Amino acid sequence: MTQTAATVLTSVASRGAFPMMAAFVRAYPGRSALALLAVFVAGLLDGLGLSLLLSMLTLTDGVRSADPSLPEKVALAITDFLGIPVSAPNLLALAVGLISLKAVLTLLANRQVGFTVAYIATDLRLAMIRAVMKARWRYYLQQSLGRLAHSVAGEASRAADGFQNSAEMAAMILNSFIYLGIAMTISPVAGLAAILAGAILLLVLRRLIRKSRRAAVDQTRLLQSLVAVISGQLSAAKPLKAMAREEHVDALLSDQTRKLKKALRQQVIAKEAVSALQEPLLAIMVSGGFFLSLYVLELPLASVLVMLFLIARVVSYLSKAQKAFVQVSLKESAYWSIVQGIEQARSQPEPTGGDRVVELEKGIRFEDVSFGHGTARGILDHQSLEIPAGALTVFIGPSGAGKTTMLDLLVGLLRPDEGRILVDDVPLDELNLRAWRRQIGYVPQESVMVDESVAYNLTLGEQMSEDDIREALRAADALDFVSAMPEGWNTRVGEGGSRLSGGQRQRLAIARALIHKPRLLILDEATSNLDHEAQSAVIETVNHLRGKLTILAVAHQERMVREADRVYRLAAGRVSETAPTERLIPVDG
Repeated sequence: MTQTAATVLTSVASRGAFPMMAAFVRAYPGRSALALLAVFVAGLLDGLGLSLLLSMLTLTDGVRSADPSLPEKVALAITDFLGIPVSAPNLLALAVGLISLKAVLTLLANRQVGFTVAYIATDLRLAMIRAVMKARWRYYLQQSLGRLAHSVAGEASRAADGFQNSAEMAAMILNSFIYLGIAMTISPVAGLAAILAGAILLLVLRRLIRKSRRAAVDQTRLLQSLVAVISGQLSAAKPLKAMAREEHVDALLSDQTRKLKKALRQQVIAKEAVSALQEPLLAIMVSGGFFLSLYVLELPLASVLVMLFLIARVVSYLSKAQKAFVQVSLKESAYWSIVQGIEQARSQPEPTGGDRVVELEKGIRFEDVSFGHGTARGILDHQSLEIPAGALTVFIGPSGAGKTTMLDLLVGLLRPDEGRILVDDVPLDELNLRAWRRQIGYVPQESVMVDESVAYNLTLGEQMSEDDIREALRAADALDFVSAMPEGWNTRVGEGGSRLSGGQRQRLAIARALIHKPRLLILDEATSNLDHEAQSAVIETVNHLRGKLTILAVAHQERMVREADRVYRLAAGRVSETAPTERLIPVDG
């Protein structure tokens, strides 16, 4: 994705279907121009081919009228250019050839449109993900993960489909103008009548289009809400089933789906009403054109039949264009929804810090730090502590005391309300934040594993050497069990690491954290959900890493606390260092 395309796609001043279409064209001018050119030439070839067919009604072998119509002129010009006689077989063969060429150009146009749809969907998804990932951590915490997933997966696809519908509408309008031009050469009055008929058709159905657009906006809003509810409730399925409260989920989803069903019903009614009204309106207009041409303008029957066909094609193309516009109107709500999400995320950029870089050779200090998550009761109240380089430091304390918040402050996800944090005596605000984070390996309580190979889960798709993978596995005490797998580190781990034990998953998570050779390893309750044997294995790995890098752990396990070089207890906004003789006291959960 080019930055220009992403910027144009997501930076539109005014709302509506036409600004959306204009954004698509500006973002991909080359592809859009090629598709429109192919559509235009295809329409011309279609018009020429049908002109040849229509001329068969008025031309006979060797006979030329004194005042030929445009279809007749086209037929005569082509046959004269090729040096062939004007005959039904020749005209038919030429018409079939032109229409076949038109089909090839239409395929080329549709190919370009299809590629552009894929580009738009991908670019919108990447723009959304990048905007969210670059936003402040507090902004991220306020978002519904289900809603974000829906925007990335569903709304991006619907918005991209809007480009396809826009291209269909442009093709139909171009074709209608081509046939209208042919009709105007036969009878300007009848051509103007066709224009008036198309305008009436648009005006009659305009209200229904507005109604379907409003229904689409409601649908997008309700789908966002429904996905957020589903995500939240399904994540709590285990306790709800354990308490026999499954009906709680059913009640919530039933209410959401009822509202969504109502919006979808309104959308379907409006859309189908447009389709249902178009056919009788088309029949009335064609009949009116026939009457006007034959009885008012008193055109010859052959010319009337030609005009009737041309007017029918014009009105038919306008009808299809209107249907495409209805689809564009339905898709625009998804486009504006994802654009709004991107704009909101971009309005909350994460500070990048300064330009200084450190190697974490001395240690980390919290000086008089206060932080409260915007609440009156602070998590930290003017607290100071020191984390020596190369040592194992452990945070303990009751749940909600702020242990994980301390880690978030340290990595720069959150910023202190007061006080400062220093790394090697350099304030964190002056550090290049990205460079600082590249020196950190982070192992959370629940490590995310995807159903890919061990190597992929370590590198996350980044190109890294086999030596780097082997070294990380060895450092995390994972090389032996990985080597024993059927395909070594090319073995798939299953969804969520289901083919691994808890201890194996965590050691692979440590290997993933170590693969970039960090200076600081953070273990955020990395052993809390493991059995005793798995805990021991992970703690043994931590012991092997001691002295090679700085390790900071949030832990509840007594053995991890006993092994620590320094232990800090957090409670009621205070941080206190725990003496070695006090470390056998049961650790708070």
